Amino acid sequence: MRYALIGCGRIASNHIKAAINNKLELAAVCDVIPENMENLLEKHDLNKDTSIGRYTDYKQMISENGFDLIGIATESGIHAEIALFCIENGINVIIEKPMAMKIVDAEEIIKQSEKKNVVVSACHQNRFNVAIQETRKAIESGRFGKLSHGAINVRWNRNESYYTQAPWRGTWAQDGGALMNQCIHGIDLLRWMMGDNVEEVYGQTRQQFHHYLEAEDVGMAVVKFKNGAIGTIEGTTNVYPKNLEETLYIFGENGTVKIGGASTNNIDVWNFSDETDEDQKNKGLEEETSNVYGNGHTSLYADVVDAIKNHRKPYVDAVAGRNALEMVLAIYKSQKTGMPVKFPLTDFASIDMAGEFK
Repeated sequence: MRYALIGCGRIASNHIKAAINNKLELAAVCDVIPENMENLLEKHDLNKDTSIGRYTDYKQMISENGFDLIGIATESGIHAEIALFCIENGINVIIEKPMAMKIVDAEEIIKQSEKKNVVVSACHQNRFNVAIQETRKAIESGRFGKLSHGAINVRWNRNESYYTQAPWRGTWAQDGGALMNQCIHGIDLLRWMMGDNVEEVYGQTRQQFHHYLEAEDVGMAVVKFKNGAIGTIEGTTNVYPKNLEETLYIFGENGTVKIGGASTNNIDVWNFSDETDEDQKNKGLEEETSNVYGNGHTSLYADVVDAIKNHRKPYVDAVAGRNALEMVLAIYKSQKTGMPVKFPLTDFASIDMAGEFK
């Protein structure tokens, strides 16, 4: 399959590695800063490959080439615009999180992808973590029994140098804050595990230390699920002096699971009333990762390639991307209004938070 990547910044290397691991033909890269493209290609020993096109304009790149799949890894604020252009041109896409910054844009991506019959995957790669997959199996087979509650805690650090690397970070138009950028993976996992159907969310956000940003550096929320379970969210970039954990808890009448590690990659607690020999393998499971992004990009790409070949929806589809975005935007709206937010959320955008922390 002919593949191109739009956006060659911090996360781009994971996409290139995933494309290589899945034997895709890297036909082109695109970034508004030419140096970013060369640095990325050099990192993967591809800088001398003249067959790889370099573009600073994604529309020109698409008009001059045919692609089967495009990865979108630009600043968040233009994910939707690029995705819709790719879909309009019949190209399958993998969109880095968040899929969009407005709920209406996420809905449009879903609508157009179905109309054009193209595969769209939201890049929530942590769903492919071994620990997460094992937990999902337990959920789907009913081993937890009735769910009581769940929690996601993303306790990370981001300092000023991280934000100055790219001026779009921490802005309402292009990024959002800790919940939208760093914590959306964990928020996605909590919603997915707890039954997906949400009744309402009440949230509070603050900007405690990062006063050079527009957006929040800590947020907390309580989630009421339609199945009667409740959930809590804690997300922050204020942990001193470095990333502490990304931890997911699931509590049911017949089971308790705690997924820990830097990015929900270890099983810290695995207890079920119907314990089997298989459970012993999961107790203390640790998946080695080189960074907080984990190993899931390669698995996500493999699934998308298979989905394209077999004309099916991907494991992490556009609806999943919309659902994770809806959770974050609902917390933002709750902060803005001081009230719980009922689902579905029909019209809210991160830019609606402009001026919140002035």
